[in-house]
Amino acid sequence: MTDRILVLNCGSSSVKYRLYDGEQVRDKGLVERIGEPGGGPVDHETAVREIIDRLDLDGLAGVGHRVVHGGRRFSAPVLIDDEVIAAIEDLVPLAPLHNPANLAGIRVAREALPDTPQVAVFDTAFHHTLPEAAATYAIDRDTAERWGVRRYGFHGTSHSYVSRRTAELLGRPYAELNTITLHLGNGASACAVRGGRSVATSMGMSPLEGLVMGTRSGDLDPTVIFHLRREAGMGVDEIDDLLNHRSGLLGLTGANDMREVLARRDAGDPAAVLAFDVYQRRITGYVGAYYALLGRVDAVTFTAGVGEHAAPVRAASLAGLERLGIAVDPARNDGSGDRVISPDGAEVAVCVVNTDEEREIARETRDVLGQPG
Repeated sequence: MTDRILVLNCGSSSVKYRLYDGEQVRDKGLVERIGEPGGGPVDHETAVREIIDRLDLDGLAGVGHRVVHGGRRFSAPVLIDDEVIAAIEDLVPLAPLHNPANLAGIRVAREALPDTPQVAVFDTAFHHTLPEAAATYAIDRDTAERWGVRRYGFHGTSHSYVSRRTAELLGRPYAELNTITLHLGNGASACAVRGGRSVATSMGMSPLEGLVMGTRSGDLDPTVIFHLRREAGMGVDEIDDLLNHRSGLLGLTGANDMREVLARRDAGDPAAVLAFDVYQRRITGYVGAYYALLGRVDAVTFTAGVGEHAAPVRAASLAGLERLGIAVDPARNDGSGDRVISPDGAEVAVCVVNTDEEREIARETRDVLGQPG
């Protein structure tokens, strides 16, 4: 058996894939606009079949699938069988946009590669180490238990990879490092990682809670929902669409791309100035809160599209935290690649790490298959 691993990351309207030979990427690609008029393939099944048909899969050892929601059942990656598929289907109400797409990729891959082990890697699994005090919402216990209302957390594969890579970058043992990881993309989340274990994270029962995002509101007084229902006459689905698809940077500026927001801010656009301030203020608050929860912070690490490329966001988000030992060196902040951007001798290292969720999925798949890597 070789250590060739295929990773399939099926999003709500896309499929990203990577074919690894050990640590080397042999092939990769992204299929977008699935199911959109005039867009890509008609559905995820068609997209995954086309990917598998065109790849050289000789010697394939396994397929790793990203699954967004594993609920309380899945705390680690697992070999996929009919029982696992049924359990993922049962969790669709908790991730109605993502788990069905994940299942589509799994079904096609099992059909096309019936003799190849398939592994499910769950976005929520890394956060199973959350203390109950962090995962529990203060609502009626019976209601919460019956309907699965609790903090699950997301972006787990990214936070896992980035926190481990931060330890490597600093030459520190992973089990001894306390890190605050900031995954800032179109979706955004913060995570407090103590010795390789997630102990707090900003996303909750769904990816809506927490930081301001491209199209999602993040933290919001629940009364806003009741107010819009009673006073504006908005239906549940309409409010859901508002908070998930027409809020965040898009709702504040009309643009969900941080690059456009920064350009408009630099030009003096008041809406962009306000949106940037709301965005970075939320991050600053989470960094401070997670510092208090961890007690000692060794590193703050930025990752994902905004976190890796938007130097003004990194600088503004940590401004004023110097008394906590957190500072950004302007020259280092303007660089690129995995690096430390804090000044020499800083008490807390500030880092930038390019996330690689597919590589993390491949690593976890090999672990399940008992392979080195």
